[in-house]
Amino acid sequence: MSVGGAEAGSAAETGGAAETGGAAETGGAAVAGGGIESVEEFRLRARGWLRENMPRSAPGATGRLVVRPDEEELAEVAQDRRLQRLLFDAGFAGLCFPKEYGGQGLTREHAEAFNEELAGYRYPSRLQVPTMTPCAAVILEFGTHEQKAAHLPAILRGEELWMQFLSEPGSGSDVAGAKTSAVREGDEWVLNGSKIWTTGAWWSDWGLCLARTNWDVPKHRGLTVFMLPIHQPGIEVSRIEMLDGNKEFCQEFLTDVRVPDSARIGEVDDGWTVATRWLFHERSFSSSPFALRPAGDVETYGDPGGGLLQLAERAGRLADPSARELVGEAHLLRTAMHALDQRLHAVISEGKATEQLAAVGRLMHGVTMGRLATIGFELAGPAAVAAEEGEDSLGGLGTSYLLRQIASIGGGTTEVARNVISERVLGMPREQALDRNVPYRQVRTGPSSGGAANARS
Repeated sequence: MSVGGAEAGSAAETGGAAETGGAAETGGAAVAGGGIESVEEFRLRARGWLRENMPRSAPGATGRLVVRPDEEELAEVAQDRRLQRLLFDAGFAGLCFPKEYGGQGLTREHAEAFNEELAGYRYPSRLQVPTMTPCAAVILEFGTHEQKAAHLPAILRGEELWMQFLSEPGSGSDVAGAKTSAVREGDEWVLNGSKIWTTGAWWSDWGLCLARTNWDVPKHRGLTVFMLPIHQPGIEVSRIEMLDGNKEFCQEFLTDVRVPDSARIGEVDDGWTVATRWLFHERSFSSSPFALRPAGDVETYGDPGGGLLQLAERAGRLADPSARELVGEAHLLRTAMHALDQRLHAVISEGKATEQLAAVGRLMHGVTMGRLATIGFELAGPAAVAAEEGEDSLGGLGTSYLLRQIASIGGGTTEVARNVISERVLGMPREQALDRNVPYRQVRTGPSSGGAANARS
């Protein structure tokens, strides 16, 4: 049974998702010298530019969460901003965003070619998720012309880093159960409540915030989405220290935060329509045409082929049949996951399937990432538990193994994804929900941190 199946609201409950089609995701083809630049021409141009301008990524990187001083992390954030600006100035930022808003107006195929060429290079990873997707993708799809003109070019230049104010202390996977309130006062809205598990909020600039604007309708019907600067009076950002000492997650407390109505995304009380697509972009970030993702890049150790073979060699197990079998399994999983991502995005963007099908990809990633972390740990053997000094790439695999369940929780739990697949994709009977078609004011819920629970009066 799901922790909260509200993410999977039906068309009847949500008012339907926005019709976007493929054009919104591709932005059209690029025009160069009066003609369309082919994918191969673009690939060669990108390959040459990357070779001359972008730094190489550090060898042996594990992709795990590394605990380091704040000064070092802030320096890395600043470096990501500089790399993003470098891409922008060279015409390689926002490949599938429209030219009108600072993008390149290229196709998904161009973006895939660039990601293939980007493998092995350092790139502005912190600006891809959630800044480019889902946040910028949501603004592109639902924002006004003025909103898009004000923020999308700044995002593509690396001047604005965005976070999603979505999860709450009392409603993590039950997105529609948000209690952060927004009360209208003239041309402004006053927000009170709390958001949580916001990765990197302390060094980011803007937030995309889901808030409750109507307590007298069922929970899916009374939501609205707003844009707001993170660092302003009334917003307290509190960092959460994890068991390994990492403090990348944050909780935000909003107290009488004033937001102009011009910062509202979509219609009042129709935020679930926006949220449905928001969740789609979040679930399918790994295959999104809006975000950079070098070919072979994953949330666990290195490359499934050469990287894991090198790991097996360093562990003295290259000739071990069981080790080679693990490397083959990792490669097979990665290949299948990539093919599934491409297929799902194609059928959804072409309107052949509902965006709820993205839950299939979300489930695949959650299960696969956990398994890949386990494979890396098994290949490393004792070195993953007690690595010698300087063997960070091996020792880090032990930490990655201990944290492997993150892949099944972050970005929406795999438990919720299974519910979405069963109910929305396969058409199986829905699980019982006592809050369906009930005004949210009358729904009995637990207390919520940050005073949001008192906002209904």
